[in-house]
Amino acid sequence: MLPIIYSDEFLDHKTGRLHPEKPERLSAITTALKAASFANQLEWRSPTPVAETRAIAFVERVHSHKYIKTVQTLAQQGGGYLDLDTVVSPRSYDVALLAVSAWLDGVDQVLAISNPAFVLTRPPGHHAESDCGMGFCLFSNAAIAAYYALEKPGINRVAILDWDVHHGNGTQALVENHPQIAYCSLHQSPCYPGTGQAWEQGAHHNVLNLPVPPGSTIALYQPLFEAKVMPFLTDFQPDLLIVSAGYDANAADPLAQICLQPQDYSLFTEYCLQLTRRIVFGLEGGYDFAALSQSVVKTIEPCLV
Repeated sequence: MLPIIYSDEFLDHKTGRLHPEKPERLSAITTALKAASFANQLEWRSPTPVAETRAIAFVERVHSHKYIKTVQTLAQQGGGYLDLDTVVSPRSYDVALLAVSAWLDGVDQVLAISNPAFVLTRPPGHHAESDCGMGFCLFSNAAIAAYYALEKPGINRVAILDWDVHHGNGTQALVENHPQIAYCSLHQSPCYPGTGQAWEQGAHHNVLNLPVPPGSTIALYQPLFEAKVMPFLTDFQPDLLIVSAGYDANAADPLAQICLQPQDYSLFTEYCLQLTRRIVFGLEGGYDFAALSQSVVKTIEPCLV
């Protein structure tokens, strides 16, 4: 059984009818997973309530007190904007904390069963920096989960693979100085947020950025995985792999110009499984509902073999 960590509360982060990062993204994915041929092999789990977790403590590990308070206060006051793209609604603070809790649960599940889990949450996180939210993101879920994992017995190195079409500037900024965390990102360039240059290697040679040009297909991504991604991750020898699983690199996606297809994510998962079965997949971007939902299905399929 593969755990899917999900709550309808993630639909309560309201961004507005015209915003691309909307609740219907999750509804499309849950519908597709429940209709998938492997639906009986999925174990749907609710995230641990925030009050019963150390979620806020780990949020405070990576985000400034001032920023956390800003998000909380904005939500309490009825909502507003952190920037032109990043919305806070009345329940967004609580929902974002629950998303963090779900990612921590994902770590716990994967370490307990030594098999993958998928964390199906919103808001996304990889653009959120220590003292600001941006790019639809409130709290840096993947980075927080990595720091959490390092406190678990036997976990000495954690790798984060970010295949979202946008560079995870927040994730990189929060982990690049930590020798026990590696970060690898494949992302369109030029594209928002304009970060993630190939020459950036981190303080401990623990960062690998692979910018790809608009129009790229699996014909470019597959050689990059084989020649760059896999050697980098294999050399790091992680005890846990966290995947920032964004699906806006699909050809159908409205926010970028990479031309992947949903089935390509099966190949990405197969590469990950060559490295380890201890994989936490966590949702980031992806804004075409059909491509998004089918990509999640294709990501999970190889894990059930």
